[in-house]
Amino acid sequence: MINIKDNLALIEQQISQSCQQASRTKETVALLAVSKTKPGALIEQAYQCGQRAFGESYVQEAVDKIAQLKHLPDICWHFIGPIQSNKTRAIAENFSWVHSIDRVKIARRLNEGRSGHDTPLNVCLQVNISGEASKSGVTVADLDELAEVIANCPHLRLRGLMAIPEKNAPLSSYSKMQNLFRQLQQQYPELDTLSMGMSGDLQAAITNGSTMVRIGSAIFGSREQ
Repeated sequence: MINIKDNLALIEQQISQSCQQASRTKETVALLAVSKTKPGALIEQAYQCGQRAFGESYVQEAVDKIAQLKHLPDICWHFIGPIQSNKTRAIAENFSWVHSIDRVKIARRLNEGRSGHDTPLNVCLQVNISGEASKSGVTVADLDELAEVIANCPHLRLRGLMAIPEKNAPLSSYSKMQNLFRQLQQQYPELDTLSMGMSGDLQAAITNGSTMVRIGSAIFGSREQ
């Protein structure tokens, strides 16, 4: 039996401890509950425990759950998976945040899909900080160009950067992301989000400036469950 209330409390405690070790306040790090592959009933349990932000990676599954849970006020949906061109309109129309923009074409399609909404879509640029061929993400060399395109899209609001460092990545990968984030803030002072860190690298991410950590199985249990 998954005890979501206890799991959330444990994660919050771990975030608090990591912040303390990094001489930060806990309020500077938000928790994104990664709910992909999990049923709406578990998401609603987490919501009733006070969690509001949920991350999804599969568009059709997410759209179904968003419709199922539309009775929950102030629930906030984040898209965190790879983006296919033919899914951009559904993402733009159903989510409040997108963490995984990695190319100009996707940015422009999301901007078009969001037109007509009262609020812009909050977006982060996914950086392939480890240079893995199998992983999505813009290269460091192309980051400025992509940021400029998004800054000029009226229906998108550039909020920051996202990264998934490789497993057992050196600390330099995390500090490099922090430096990239700070550099981009010099051009775009409104940037406030560094989405970095999961269950296995929480401490390293928070030590290096992460403002949002993405936690899934530690809250909802493994996929097998």
